[in-house]
Amino acid sequence: MTNAPAKPVRTRFAPSPTGYLHLGGARTALYSWAFARHFGGTFVLRIEDTDLERSTPEAVQAIIEGMEWLGLAHDEGPFYQMQRMDRYREVLAQMLEAGTAYQCYSSPEEVEAMRERMRAAGEKPRYDGTWRPEPGKTLPAIPAGRKPVLRFKNPLDGEVTWNDFVKGSITIGNKELDDLVIARPDGTPTYNFCVAIDDLDMEISHVLRGDDHVNNTPRQINILRAIGAPLPEYGHLPMILGSDGAKMSKRKDAVNVMDYPAQGYLPEAILNYLARLGWSHGDEEVFSMAQMIEWFDGSHLSNSAAQFNIEKLNWLNNHYIKQADNERLADLARPRMLDNGAEFDGAPALGVVLGLMKERTNTVNELADASMLFFRTPQPDAALLTQHVTDAVKPALAQFAERCQTVEWNKAALAAMIKEVLAANGLKMPQMAMPLRLFLTGQLQTPAIDAVLEIFGRETVVARVAKFL
Repeated sequence: MTNAPAKPVRTRFAPSPTGYLHLGGARTALYSWAFARHFGGTFVLRIEDTDLERSTPEAVQAIIEGMEWLGLAHDEGPFYQMQRMDRYREVLAQMLEAGTAYQCYSSPEEVEAMRERMRAAGEKPRYDGTWRPEPGKTLPAIPAGRKPVLRFKNPLDGEVTWNDFVKGSITIGNKELDDLVIARPDGTPTYNFCVAIDDLDMEISHVLRGDDHVNNTPRQINILRAIGAPLPEYGHLPMILGSDGAKMSKRKDAVNVMDYPAQGYLPEAILNYLARLGWSHGDEEVFSMAQMIEWFDGSHLSNSAAQFNIEKLNWLNNHYIKQADNERLADLARPRMLDNGAEFDGAPALGVVLGLMKERTNTVNELADASMLFFRTPQPDAALLTQHVTDAVKPALAQFAERCQTVEWNKAALAAMIKEVLAANGLKMPQMAMPLRLFLTGQLQTPAIDAVLEIFGRETVVARVAKFL
């Protein structure tokens, strides 16, 4: 797949709106989007909503919100299958007339009985073709009052072979496939039929999807061949396993894409991480979406299942937090900090604080929590004050407060002034830094004291030292 395809590239992401956008779906969307972008093609969003019992408007909205948060913009769509019923019925009628589909009056109970007989005989359970028309065959009498399903007249012999650009050549014998129901008794079409017609009408050139669809592919290929349609190329992606090596589940894994912004992850970190769960470009671990588009030509896709690793994701998210604009981080962190009682009036600029604190945090939530020490009134523990604000240290703290009135207010000048006060009083850095941390933040663990002093500002530092002295 390293050479440019002969025809215009059109890919699609086609989720069923029965729940949220999950990580596996997001990876499929990302690969389809990047492939289309690489070749200057078109990325289509299609909502496969024919499962009326499980599809909901809320799930549609959740999928669209997830795509928007990730920044995977579609070029066409979203198209909804339920709005295409007239087109499906048109093709069904054509197939019925052409003899590539037929009416089947077997009841669900009769079909299950057929399958049970085959299981008992050690055969693969399938529909036995009772209503399949063949030359010279007499069909049963039509049961009174029973509406038929429509079945696809699958070839009885031969094989379906396609060159899967993830898994390589795949062949499935037609004897493994029975005559698929393509329309229910009420006339509504079924999944595999709709997908085949949609891919035809939307001129999809390349289908990238999970390998749970491998068994659907020969059925869709046979339907497309039966109506004389061109075939897209197919690539089936192995699943993403959880951190324990088992299939990801809601119970033990964060599989909903929109859980990640709530947990403080940046979309560029999720995209970068998902990209590497099944694809590689040499040894590159960190790359932009512009770089991925440049590199993603459909090669180097892994045919082995990928395993989710939260430590790796956290490492990437830390990288992107460190690269992020501080005001963007402030917009993300502020709501959580307000909920936790942050006092922003008269406090240091939030973006400046986040710029100091972001080096050591893996998520925006961690960053917001770590930065709270700058945005609440300090209430140091009395025992810690007694321990650290000793008679030996008080004179030095008083000198420090006096020098604060005139010192140039930047890290370098503050650090130099502190060293002079320490030398004059025969003290070591922790003996002054610990009391100052308690006065300013109420905590013993903070970034470097000169950086903390600079951010709090002269007025706040002088007032808090005076209060506790």
